[in-house]
Amino acid sequence: MNSKILNSLIEIVGKKNVLTSKEELFAYSYDALHFETSLPLAVVIPNSVEDISKIFYLANEEKFGIVPRGSGTGLSGGAIPTKNSIVLLMNKWKNILEIDENNLTATVESGVITGEFQSIVESKDLFYPPDPGSSMICTLGGNCAENAGGLRGLKYGVTKNYILGMEVVLPNGDITFLGGKNVKDVAGYNLKDVLIGSEGTLCIFTKLLLKLLPKPQTQKTMLVTFENIFDASKTVSDIIKAKILPSTLEFMDNVTVKSVQNFTKINLDTTANGTLLIECDGNKFQVDEEIETIKNICKINSAIKVKIAETYDEVVMLKSTRKSAYASLARSAQQVISEDVVVPRSELSKIVEKIQTISKNNDIPVGIFGHFGDGNIHPLCLLQSKKIDENKLEKMLNEIYEATISLGGSITGEHGIGLAKKDFLPKAVGDISISFMKSLKNVLDKNDILNPGKIFSPKTRCEGYLPKNIEQIKNFETQLWI
Repeated sequence: MNSKILNSLIEIVGKKNVLTSKEELFAYSYDALHFETSLPLAVVIPNSVEDISKIFYLANEEKFGIVPRGSGTGLSGGAIPTKNSIVLLMNKWKNILEIDENNLTATVESGVITGEFQSIVESKDLFYPPDPGSSMICTLGGNCAENAGGLRGLKYGVTKNYILGMEVVLPNGDITFLGGKNVKDVAGYNLKDVLIGSEGTLCIFTKLLLKLLPKPQTQKTMLVTFENIFDASKTVSDIIKAKILPSTLEFMDNVTVKSVQNFTKINLDTTANGTLLIECDGNKFQVDEEIETIKNICKINSAIKVKIAETYDEVVMLKSTRKSAYASLARSAQQVISEDVVVPRSELSKIVEKIQTISKNNDIPVGIFGHFGDGNIHPLCLLQSKKIDENKLEKMLNEIYEATISLGGSITGEHGIGLAKKDFLPKAVGDISISFMKSLKNVLDKNDILNPGKIFSPKTRCEGYLPKNIEQIKNFETQLWI
């Protein structure tokens, strides 16, 4: 690394907050996607928002890139350093600055762990609904950067629905606060919503002002098995048609259920081709009524078995089936490629069948699970060899994207574009949208210092996939998703 830049970074944040050993650089050279790119020039841990501003001024002057990173749980390569970049590590920013029970808001630093924050507000009978699968390790700032969704997206929405305001550092070093505690505010452009989901390419989030809800009085959880995917899919449609919005409405195919059973040993029905995890929350009378209606809908749609949790331990057990899907599938293969597509709910059975056909035609097994309630599914390609036929895998993934788009869907519902899907993005959104996005990026970040190489420039989905340290990677993924 250029000694001038290194000395300047040390001057800004202190020597102990600039990591440069080869082991440290490698540790921050990949995220949960495991793309292999360049080692960062350094890993820098800022002490204050002013530090970040100074680092941005330095980057614009010396023309190096800055890759923001929380816990590195992203599945699109958004936190992976590209050539001539430093990693700006934000996971030390863990202070909850305020919980305002009068206004039902909380102000937090961006490195606060999502699950820890949820536990703290729930102890005050409050509720922060966004529930990404990696909630026990991912950060709220990372959730904001990716507009993370999760298991409760159907009823409660995603991260953007709970961001009232934010302190950000823009690529030119300017520090500003957008939004506030007002329930209504239409003064000018809605700038905060432009930045949410921008995948670290437009700003660094330093503080977040979050909306909270009253904690639901009660909840009930059920696991339902079906002989085929069509019956499971129709059940989802019929639940929505009955004007019921469960807090959780999740799906697992047979491949996923078998992997989960092998991993957790919790007595799942491994003959079922479709399994739904359903949870309703609210007041007791409403929840009891909704669960009974859903139970009847499941029976009408030929459910094999409806299991309703009667105790807290049973609730935890049923939820663990879905929460452990990723880790279970990861342990069943030498390598996995995690996908993320979304279609209208009416097209769910079609997209699952299309993906299964594509999997069979390409001779690459796939486990499918996801958020059936909002049409977002996660096909995991299960690779049984450490050597990847990149062309074959790329062809298969492109076929999945094309099938998704043909059904009116999108190539990502919550994981983002990052490095993984940028070559397919123009086909998904069109050239005019790409031009609009690039124009915005160029205005805010004329020197392309912030997360360079993400979203736009071409790189194949599989090129550079990181096939080393498989056991270490599987252990890491288990921590993320169980």
